[in-house]
Amino acid sequence: MKQVSSAVIELRDLHLETNIGTYGPSDTKPDVHILDLTLGISVNQVVIAQDGMEHVFDYDPLVTEIDRLAEDVHYDTQERLITRIASACAAYPAIQFMEICLKKSPVRSGTGSLGVRLKLDEAAITALRSG
Repeated sequence: MKQVSSAVIELRDLHLETNIGTYGPSDTKPDVHILDLTLGISVNQVVIAQDGMEHVFDYDPLVTEIDRLAEDVHYDTQERLITRIASACAAYPAIQFMEICLKKSPVRSGTGSLGVRLKLDEAAITALRSG
């Protein structure tokens, strides 16, 4: 049996400062939008012979860009923000696959969360990069 190795960067429970949706007076408006992000990278960027940022994936600029995108405009849908986050991630050649989940809470009467999840494999990311 072939052994498969993988490495991921995981960002969980990041509260985004964003404005998504249109709500009427009796609608429940979410208090928070929460991002979970998983990025597949080369094992060689995690198993390193020596310490140093030049040997690993530097995620800080990507997190800064995600914050900027979240605050950039009013979004009608979570899907549009996810699309823009996916494009920002695809700009990094080191990213081989990604999973993005954006949730809002509450959904009704102070409870629940509702999210949209996107999974892109290497072929989908390549298409996103060239499109």
